[in-house]
Amino acid sequence: MKFGCCAAIDQAETLYEAGYDFIECTVVSLLPEESEAVFKNIVKKYQESPIPIEAFNILLPSDLKIVGESVNHQRVKDYLTSALERVHRIGAKTIVFGSGGARSFPKGFQKEKGEEQIAIFLSTVADIAEQLDLTIVIEPLNRKESNVINSIPEAVEWTKKLNRKSLKSLADFYHMVEENEPLTHLYEQRDFIHHIHVADSNRLAPGTGTYPYSEFASIIHKANYDSRISIECNWRNFEEEIGQALDYLKKQFSFE
Repeated sequence: MKFGCCAAIDQAETLYEAGYDFIECTVVSLLPEESEAVFKNIVKKYQESPIPIEAFNILLPSDLKIVGESVNHQRVKDYLTSALERVHRIGAKTIVFGSGGARSFPKGFQKEKGEEQIAIFLSTVADIAEQLDLTIVIEPLNRKESNVINSIPEAVEWTKKLNRKSLKSLADFYHMVEENEPLTHLYEQRDFIHHIHVADSNRLAPGTGTYPYSEFASIIHKANYDSRISIECNWRNFEEEIGQALDYLKKQFSFE
């Protein structure tokens, strides 16, 4: 099991010193719509990170809609081409597709049309990802953040429908609790889960709340999941809490 944290590249040194295995940065921080010259001014920080950058989240900016009447397909394709190439250049292998603001159906928008647009997007990103040996994990979000793909089975259904080797699913403990999603889905959909996000009550650091971590960890162990678990939470004091959160996760997921 690898434990990581969603954070800015400027926090990489702190995570390294705390003992994390990897950092998960944001795709938007790579400025995919800016020129190569602009990217070269920031890429050095990523290339010199003391801790591996193994995953990226926040694939799309909220203004880059992939559903609705104003979808700019050429802009989306250009953005994805640039974004995924930059992720590949840095060396990460996994990209999280959450982006609730970009994928949510506008009010009154026809569901069938919206689903068709999501299928087009996923096919487009899969085409690019497969050329670069990248995996896109579809993140279920709670209904406050997105009105589409709100559970692991829904995310898995998309991977089955598209049937692309680069498309997998993500499990997010926070969104599961918010949606009252059965933790048994972690086991039932184990063949499709490629990445995991965790937090605790009020989306704070693991170990600070009341989430049923013992049950969560037990089911993940039963599912033989042995890949990446990344903290995605709101920190009250990043420097003070990251070590405590990592210790808590290691204890919860220790099954020797």
